[in-house]
Amino acid sequence: MSSALIRLMQLASPILPVGAYTYSQGLEWAVETGAVNSEVTAMAWITDCLEFGSARFEAVYLAQMIRAWRVQDTQRLAELDAEFVASRETAELRAETLQTGYSLTRLLVDLDDFPTTHLAAFPQASFPLAWSCAAAAWSIPLEDALSGYLWAWAENQVMAAVKAVPFGQTAGQRLLLKLGARLHHLAGEAQQTPVELACNYLPAFSIASSRHETQYTRIFRS
Repeated sequence: MSSALIRLMQLASPILPVGAYTYSQGLEWAVETGAVNSEVTAMAWITDCLEFGSARFEAVYLAQMIRAWRVQDTQRLAELDAEFVASRETAELRAETLQTGYSLTRLLVDLDDFPTTHLAAFPQASFPLAWSCAAAAWSIPLEDALSGYLWAWAENQVMAAVKAVPFGQTAGQRLLLKLGARLHHLAGEAQQTPVELACNYLPAFSIASSRHETQYTRIFRS
């Protein structure tokens, strides 16, 4: 097993200490309203958010960031990071990417073999910026990095659904099998998509996130 693959598994691990498990990205509100109330509806919601949001937008930006890290183009990285943060539709989503980005940056700085100077120019990095820095520094192949990033996102959403809907662990694993089958194709598309064509038009997702901000009872931070 290559060292790059081992590093990718570390980055995509659900125990990566960045706090991602505390966020549902609006899924909790969709459960509250009854829009997501079963394995079938959870699959539909997560698949749409994966294909039309994370894969067509976040993964596209992530690919561009990894390429920019590899040539140390800090000006381009600053532009991509600013655009990504500006794309967050709600206060919760913006706070999430900055908090997890900060936590991942702190983690990387504390690791013995990580070149910390790479992130020194970005005191408030978004999560994709910090994640892409690690992927580039550890020489993880681009398509593998994108697949791993999307897997971590999908796994977090499934874990949120298992807790919030709720349904059993076996149902969660069925969802992950179906979602995982799509990742190679989605990652391949993302690495070929110019950043100008990145798109995250998901009105229901944006509404769910904004409504979650004032949801009366909740267990997740977004």
